[in-house]
Formats: sequence, structure tokens, C-alpha cells
Amino acid sequence: MAVYTKVSAEEIGRFLARFDVGTLVSAKGIAEGVENSNYLLETTQGKYILTLYEKRVDPADLPFFIALLDHLAAHGCLVPPMIADRKGQKIQQLCGRSACLIVFLPGVSVSHPTEAQARSTGKALGDMHRALADFDRERGNSMDHDGWRTLAEQCGPAELDKIAPGLAKAIAQELDHLDAQWPQELPRSAIHADLFPDNVLMLGDQVTGLIDFYFSCTDIRAYDLAVTHAAWCFSEDGTDFHGPISRALIDGYNSAFTLSEAERQALPLLARGAALRFLLTRAYDWINTPAGALVTRKDPQAFLHRLQYYQTHPEIFTI
Repeated sequence: MAVYTKVSAEEIGRFLARFDVGTLVSAKGIAEGVENSNYLLETTQGKYILTLYEKRVDPADLPFFIALLDHLAAHGCLVPPMIADRKGQKIQQLCGRSACLIVFLPGVSVSHPTEAQARSTGKALGDMHRALADFDRERGNSMDHDGWRTLAEQCGPAELDKIAPGLAKAIAQELDHLDAQWPQELPRSAIHADLFPDNVLMLGDQVTGLIDFYFSCTDIRAYDLAVTHAAWCFSEDGTDFHGPISRALIDGYNSAFTLSEAERQALPLLARGAALRFLLTRAYDWINTPAGALVTRKDPQAFLHRLQYYQTHPEIFTI
């Protein structure tokens, strides 16, 4: 993980002159995050985040992200909207990259969440889904169910089996199962699609911010909960399932936005899909990231273990 685009203090100072946010006091690159370059800025008026969008974020998608965050912020959700410059523009250019100045939210992400933190996160996700009921913009999910088979083909059977013996066959069998069973009639909305613990800011047990909406898209609403479940309810390597965290997360969600019976019944399958999605993207990055690259590869087997658990324990979603 690294800052990909280096920006000098002088360049940041000139950039800030476009806004009514004071003058630069300090700028520090933020190592967290693998998609974009982020800087924590302190000015004479407060703290802000400067984000420069790297190759995985299409500048054409930025208006969707901006509209989504503005909508959520207007509905009281704890998200960081982009800031407009003196001309009313939110999308800027800096060092040859699209860039935005973003509201700073206090808090830290947690690596080993407690039940109380999981419950607060579930509630924050439910609040977000409730707020999005009248959000009418749409963006396709670039990592949706329809693309998983293509991603597996791009990885290749031989390379997948280098990660774990028999992995290619296991993925092919799961793809066949999901193709046959994937739900088509569940409610859809804008979703976060990547709500890992490092995308949730907390102070104590309370959520202070949901961040990094750059995978947000329009898809099955309950799939968002399934992604969050896969991200929060296991040890980092995926070998240990944390039942109390699971129950707290789902309880918190239901306290803000009640799952329908159809959504509840679909959760085991949606969770398998979520685990497969991250297994495949991690496998692709594992195979295609050259030695010495700035990005640290993440072990795909962590999500293979999650997938195997979901396959054999669908009852965990019955609470």
C-alpha cells in the first residue's frame, strides 16, 4: 500500500487556493487504501482529505460517487462528501490526475472489531440503505455476478492451482452453483460493496464515518450486507468464524432496516457470492502483481476459507 502520485507542498498549496478552506499547514501521505493516492491535509481552518484518483477509478464515475455522498450526507448519514471550490466545482485536476478535496471525518478503523462495533456498523449500513430508498442514480457493478466467470478465466486454471491445489475446479463448481441459484427478484439499490473494517471509522463503539465508496454501484441491496459479513465476521486468514460478531452485525442492520424474508433466505447464497468475488479479485491481483510492486498482495485463500465455511454452514444467518 502506498501513495502512488507524489504531490509537493507547493502544489498542494496552489490546489487549496481554489477553495475557501484556509492555507496549508501540513500534508501527510496516507498509506491505507490501495486504489487511490490520499493525503491528510491540515489547514488554518481544519483538516481535509485530498484524493487523487488512480487508474482503477474511472473519472466518468466520479459524478455518481459525488451525488451518492451528497445524498447520504443530506440524509444524516456519516459519510465524507466532496468539497466544491469557489466556482462550485468538486472534480479537480492535480498532477495529471482527477482529484477531490473531501471532508475529514474523525475516528480510526479497527482490525479486531468487538460485538458492539459490529452492531454499530450493521446499523450504519442499514441507515445508509434506508437513506438510499429515494436515490435514483445508477452505476453498474464492475465486479458483479455476471463478471466472475470472466475473471476466473483471466486468472487461468494453472495459475489458480498454484495458489491452492484444486482451486480452479472449486471455483468452477461454485460458479456453476451460483449461476443456477443467483436471485433475480431481490430489491436493488445503490450499495457500498466494499465495507471492510478499514472503510469504517470509529470512536470507541460508535461509527463516525463510512468511507471509500469507489466500488459503490447499483446491485442487490442484501448483497451489501453479505459483503460486510464476509469482511467482518472471520479472522483475517478466514479460518475462524466469529459467531457473536455475525449476530451483532445482522442485529444492528435489522435495527435500522429490516431484512425481508426473501432477503434473509438469500443471505447464505449472497455470502457465498461475496466470498467468491473477493477470492477471484485477490487471485487476479496475486497472479498479475509483479514482484517489487508498491501494492502488497493479499492472500486469496483467506476468502477461499470463508467460501468453504459459507458452503457448509448456511445456518449462521438464522438468528
